[in-house]
Amino acid sequence: MAPFKGTRDVVQGIRHNSYDTIIVGGGLAGLVLANRLSEDENKRVLVLEAGANHMGDPRIDTPGLMATLWEDPEYDWGFWCEPQKHLNGRQIQQPRGKLLGGSSAVNYTAILYPSSRNFDAWESLGNQSWSWAKIKPYFRKYHTFEAGSKSTSDLLGLDKYMDPTTQGTDGPLSLTHTDTYGPFNAAWNQVFDRFGMNDSLDPIDGVKLGAFTPPNCIKQDEKTRSYSASAYYNPSVQARANLDVVTEVLVSKLLLESHDSAVITKGVQVQCRDGSLHEVYGKEVILSAGSFQSPQILELSGIGSSKVLEKHGITPVVNNPAVGENLQDHAFAALSFEVADGQISGDVFRDPNVIEALLKQYTETRTGPFTGMPMSVANLPMVGPDGAMTEEATRKLASSFLDDTLPTLSPSQKAQYEQLRSLVLDPKQSSSQSGILGSQMHFNPGKTSMSQAMAKLKPGNYISFTAGLQHPFSRGSVHIRSGNPQDAPIIDPNYLAHPLDVEIMARCIQFVATIATQSPMSELLKPESHLPEGVDFTSLEDARRIARERLYTTFHPTSTCAMLPSELGGVVDDHCRVYGVENLRVVDASIFPMITQGNIQATVYAVAERAADLIKGDWEASKEGCP
Repeated sequence: MAPFKGTRDVVQGIRHNSYDTIIVGGGLAGLVLANRLSEDENKRVLVLEAGANHMGDPRIDTPGLMATLWEDPEYDWGFWCEPQKHLNGRQIQQPRGKLLGGSSAVNYTAILYPSSRNFDAWESLGNQSWSWAKIKPYFRKYHTFEAGSKSTSDLLGLDKYMDPTTQGTDGPLSLTHTDTYGPFNAAWNQVFDRFGMNDSLDPIDGVKLGAFTPPNCIKQDEKTRSYSASAYYNPSVQARANLDVVTEVLVSKLLLESHDSAVITKGVQVQCRDGSLHEVYGKEVILSAGSFQSPQILELSGIGSSKVLEKHGITPVVNNPAVGENLQDHAFAALSFEVADGQISGDVFRDPNVIEALLKQYTETRTGPFTGMPMSVANLPMVGPDGAMTEEATRKLASSFLDDTLPTLSPSQKAQYEQLRSLVLDPKQSSSQSGILGSQMHFNPGKTSMSQAMAKLKPGNYISFTAGLQHPFSRGSVHIRSGNPQDAPIIDPNYLAHPLDVEIMARCIQFVATIATQSPMSELLKPESHLPEGVDFTSLEDARRIARERLYTTFHPTSTCAMLPSELGGVVDDHCRVYGVENLRVVDASIFPMITQGNIQATVYAVAERAADLIKGDWEASKEGCP
């Protein structure tokens, strides 16, 4: 193996003998950290990314071409989960971005903000640095909101809940609403008015129930995707002399040294595309490889459960059974409804001739469906077929599935379940989320890839309504498959393992079916023409079956390197420092102690911004402590 001197010569882009900070992963969190930490020109920062630099690639920049990136190994790691016991053995694809910008370069572009209660829970679990009051400013810091057209604002009723004074005004990420919405989005909002669920609160303030249309990560003037690479690694940042970003190198493990009782991080080992191994040294290493690969790198380095490590011939350096555990994900089930004659859905865009014409329109005029993702959603309290459940009914349902199990739980699970119970019982908090997607969806008994889920298998045009879990009780895991860093980790989300998840999702499915029958949505749909066919939505048993047969990931894995006290199953402390190892941190969605409401990219941007300030604060404290 080449020492660092050789690395500088062999690995293009590594310019220094040593760095102050090495960031493993040039995805969403990694590039936020790189930007903010390299603001100190006296600190040398290196980012190591396994994927390529595709900045300027039209497939990424064009919002409507998102689906062409999935399952392409140039952009997507192409992970799969293990057969799921509680989904009749089904396997679900787990797309993750393999390129500079990570999953922010291949996702749906939406920003769905968390609940303030999520961070109250984080704080209650021992993370004093992560209260809502402390993190709230960072949701504005990371973005600039650019208002769209008045016609779109009127169509979506944005003025009813979006407060212009609370949006970001000078952050790197661009957020907006483009002119891609239509009658289904308008009807969506009106249906929830009928149920009395809509409020006038702005989602960015941490409290929101009912229907709304989230902003998308799109530049309003250019109609191009705004993501961590374009936003945080722009030309002015690229020009910084103290920042190096190196792509197409895989970090295979950490370089650790033991001195007396201390384990110290000295750098990382990288594997180049030709298979050669090299060592890169730094004063501190930050893992930002995501919820699947940050724990994988820890385990490959000897940090994790000794049973897992020894099984694969890895000598344990720090025995921490919590590494890779506590995996959480938002999951949804989708119902598809055929649209009425004269209405258009996303299914028409499966026609190659239509795609060619619309892509030409986008390229020449920056207008049309390729300019954005017209998604509307609704944050829901506990619901049943007819709307919100009563507080008494909610309490009874939760108690029937929680009271007997709480005494048998581990301290970590018990602490989390107490927080989850509180969220479920609060009628002002969302237990589930529903959304509207523009085309039909299908799910196989065995494996279902993204392209299969989105395939047009039925003639006609459909839209889909989703029923998803905001705060799942089920917990899974991710662990190494072998000692080879090229092997994909074993991903087991353990979907619907907890029976209360099944009950919440089944009732949400029933409610979603009711939405399709309510005016004005019902006027836009063909009556009794839906997928799956032959289902009695009034039957709770049928709804439970649909949950198991049609569940899919929302691509929000979190919590596998949880930020918790060590006695509660923590991997990092509230400054993101790995327990038992010096000079090593983790900053990405894996540190979430509990998954947040909404989509995780909205929170990861804020978490990375907050973590950068904590790290800078630690730098200052270290200087002040020097003699």
